[in-house]
Amino acid sequence: MHELDVAAYLHGAMLTTLLMCAPLLLAPLISGLATAMFQAVTQISDSTLSFLPKLCATMGAAYYAGPFLAHTLADYIHQSFANIVLVGGQ
Repeated sequence: MHELDVAAYLHGAMLTTLLMCAPLLLAPLISGLATAMFQAVTQISDSTLSFLPKLCATMGAAYYAGPFLAHTLADYIHQSFANIVLVGGQ
């Protein structure tokens, strides 16, 4: 196993992590920005107002992105085990 192989595996791991975290982080980010803009326009200064929309956005993103997340993780695990078999055969 060469350094380039290890770098390629780490790159794949980081890319998979980014793909799996993005939907669950972007939904509350967008929801929080929309809530903050609403609070700025209406001059409501309640700090608890932003919790429920962020929670609902996160749960909705997890529900709708769930199949994508499972498929992405399964593909990465399949590729990892295939690479383990290749390395073990050398």
